[in-house]
Amino acid sequence: MERQLVQRSKLPGQPNTAIEHRGNRRHRWRFPAASSHSFALDMLLSKGKIVQASGATTLPASWCIFSGEGAPMCKRALAILTLVICSACALAQNESGAALQGIDRNDLCVTNGNVSVLSGGWLSIDTPSSRAVVRADAKDTADQVAEIHFRYLGPTQTSKPLASGELRRQIGLKLQAEDTCNLIYAMWHIEPDTMVAVSVKRNTGMHTHEQCHAGGYVNIKAQRRIDLPPIQPGQTHTLRAELHGNDLTVTADGNVAWYGSLGDEPLSLQGPTGFRTDNARFEFQYYADPPADAQTRRGAPGPEHCVMSEGD
Repeated sequence: MERQLVQRSKLPGQPNTAIEHRGNRRHRWRFPAASSHSFALDMLLSKGKIVQASGATTLPASWCIFSGEGAPMCKRALAILTLVICSACALAQNESGAALQGIDRNDLCVTNGNVSVLSGGWLSIDTPSSRAVVRADAKDTADQVAEIHFRYLGPTQTSKPLASGELRRQIGLKLQAEDTCNLIYAMWHIEPDTMVAVSVKRNTGMHTHEQCHAGGYVNIKAQRRIDLPPIQPGQTHTLRAELHGNDLTVTADGNVAWYGSLGDEPLSLQGPTGFRTDNARFEFQYYADPPADAQTRRGAPGPEHCVMSEGD
């Protein structure tokens, strides 16, 4: 998760205290005395919640803005705090506060393209298309949360136009993915446009790509959405989707990029979460609700969820 420094200032009349403002987060650093070997660090958020890590997090030494004895003490504390935060780096949070789980390669059923493993728990995609779902039994719930933290590396060496003929570069999340014919998509377009788009693919009675191909798509109009800035190669971003009944909220880097109702279709779908990419290379970390148990997670997935396919 990238953090952009917006403002940092010492408090008047409190020479050993400073406030950092980064977006809607406020961090207070307090050093009681230069001769003291202890200090207090309060990490305050506008919503009163502890920092939520969604990816490997390192607290930079540049956060220590004091000179003298306080600076090395601050840096030592940052090292400890980094260990504490990174012990939960594989966790994000869903709306109810329950932990999302970092999904590794063994937890994924890749049905299209190739997903490789990098160091530090990151995964990589460099094929013109990819599709994957979590190896898990579908939970009988209308609520789902998924998140992908990604670094865009640029176009793939070869390109594969969509069924419509459009050459689009994108990354996105699958929700309630019963199979390749019946699921929900929340996609972050990178080229030629830059926006979040949501669609429901529904083909009753069909379950394979050979049956439905690219049919059954319905693009959903948002009740509220925002334009997104272009994504440049090398940049890191986070896409998150939260489905509650038939209401979907999609955030891009913490900002609500798409919100609306999907109608009644989500209530009739039941499947795991997953992700999709087209014509772009990424390094990424994927987070979802934990599978039911290790046996479910590691065991052979049902045939409807792990069959190689030409695409969705």
